Amino acid sequence: MKNSNPLSPHIQIYNWHISSLVSISHRITGIINIFGITFVCFWVVYLLSGASSYEAINIFFNSFLGKFIILGLTWSFSFQMLSEIRHLLMDYGYGFDLKVANITGSIVILGSIVLTCLIYIFGRSLI
Repeated sequence: MKNSNPLSPHIQIYNWHISSLVSISHRITGIINIFGITFVCFWVVYLLSGASSYEAINIFFNSFLGKFIILGLTWSFSFQMLSEIRHLLMDYGYGFDLKVANITGSIVILGSIVLTCLIYIFGRSLI
């Protein structure tokens, strides 16, 4: 006899909330940032190894894929930073109310997009 009701909440019947979305995204961006920091370290090694290596990296960063990766890493770092501030406030005991948790989760999501746009605009003005 097969039981059609799962014993624990399953992803198909679980209702998504802002807090769960921010929590899962925080973990995913943490993993992405590890690879991003490794990527930046290899980039610095290529910059230090000479002009020919610099030209190859410069061609990659001027391509669509290179710009997409830079913009994605910028968003990932922005999201991680704002989410860490949110978790720091929660560690001090603030923001556990459902309404406040939803507001701070929305601030993290929207703030990371705004911060990424501001960094992009600032970076474009430097070039």
